[in-house]
Amino acid sequence: MLVIKNGKIATASEIFEADIGIEDGKIVAIARDLKGEEVIDAGGKIVMPGMIDGHTHMAMPFMGTFSSDDFETGTKAAAFGGVTTIINFAIQEKGKGLKDAIEVEDSKAKGKAFIDYAFHVAITDMREDVLAEIPEVMKNGVTSFKLFMTYEGLMVTDDVLLEVLDVVTKNGGLVGVHAENYYIIKFLTKRLLAEGKTDPIYHAYSRPNCCEEEAVNRACIITQIVNGRLYVVHLSTAEGLERIEEFQKRGVRVYAETCPQYLLLDEELYKEPDFGGAKYVMSPPLRREKDRRALWDGIRRGTIQLIGSDHCPFFMEQKEMGKDDFTKIPNGAPGVETTLPLLFSEGVVKGRITLNRLVEVFSTNPAKLYGMYPKKGTIAIGSDADIVILDPKKEVTLSVDMLHQNVDYTPYEGWKVKGYPVVTIVRGKVVCEEGEFYGEKGYGEFVPRKEAIDLW
Repeated sequence: MLVIKNGKIATASEIFEADIGIEDGKIVAIARDLKGEEVIDAGGKIVMPGMIDGHTHMAMPFMGTFSSDDFETGTKAAAFGGVTTIINFAIQEKGKGLKDAIEVEDSKAKGKAFIDYAFHVAITDMREDVLAEIPEVMKNGVTSFKLFMTYEGLMVTDDVLLEVLDVVTKNGGLVGVHAENYYIIKFLTKRLLAEGKTDPIYHAYSRPNCCEEEAVNRACIITQIVNGRLYVVHLSTAEGLERIEEFQKRGVRVYAETCPQYLLLDEELYKEPDFGGAKYVMSPPLRREKDRRALWDGIRRGTIQLIGSDHCPFFMEQKEMGKDDFTKIPNGAPGVETTLPLLFSEGVVKGRITLNRLVEVFSTNPAKLYGMYPKKGTIAIGSDADIVILDPKKEVTLSVDMLHQNVDYTPYEGWKVKGYPVVTIVRGKVVCEEGEFYGEKGYGEFVPRKEAIDLW
């Protein structure tokens, strides 16, 4: 038996001191003074369930290129960041089905992943046969879907959103939306380019706060009509948060996810010289201080239930496709490795959120809504032994040179964090320990999921 001794265990609801016994990839004992053949001393450290990053884009085709992390490099970086499960997006190709998208994504992951994984399916080409596929796909363990309300070639119309929400919710699943108004973006982009405004900052100016607010409001109304279950991915604005809270108070099952970049980074970064602002081009764009304050408050109050990284890295050479036109800069940035330390340092240490809340939004709630709980997302007897041990005193200066993401920059270059993951365990196997990597390529397994568990 592997025993983790002397640690302070933190779940979504409790903080207590105990040892954890692990056998055959499962937690088999939580008690004092456990004995085992192998021992990890977690004295002075925090022991948490492994983090679940429900928003990653490994090897994703986008804007004529691919995101630079695949399932091998990306899951290795995730493990160093205390993430033990990712949920990646399988994008339906035009003319193909949902099962086809899952098979393509599974071929990318199988035999490469160091940690466990699952898939969301992004529906981009709705047909009657595709709609009929949804219940079958869900029975096979893929229970969450994503719809884009913007992006040429990916976006769906409101009638598709209605149909998918209706079918998926009736079958116990979850529908996520990328909520931005396509027509506002198209109108503003055309005007900016006509005025010769091509720098990265105009990416932000082409997607103002109202663009997200309108799409959030529309998606929530559609959800209310069919009594659906919706989650808004990568929420970035105070106004969008207000609309979500309004519908939550009406009893509509709408959940919200935000990301560290929207909690910590400012749109002024787009003005970095020498095209440096391209590093931060993502959609939705970075916002302002009032939005960051609102989002932190939304996490504290429970209006925002999920944190994801939206990990979608591109090398600067790829970003330079948009050197003369901000619309051609691949959208996305790395984050799977830095999310936990940033949330702990900027959130828990600075008193913005509690430790329990961190575990809740980055492990337990994702496990519940994505249909993995209690297999994952908690420390309990019978649960998978997915565990991260964090040293609350360890101070690290984040830099591209010390991170493991397959990209040549980090948006958090030079950020000093206090508190860092030092041991990551996936189904009882130590994958990372004190900066050393012990992962086995292909050890990561596909996680078939069940019905979503509503949070209220």
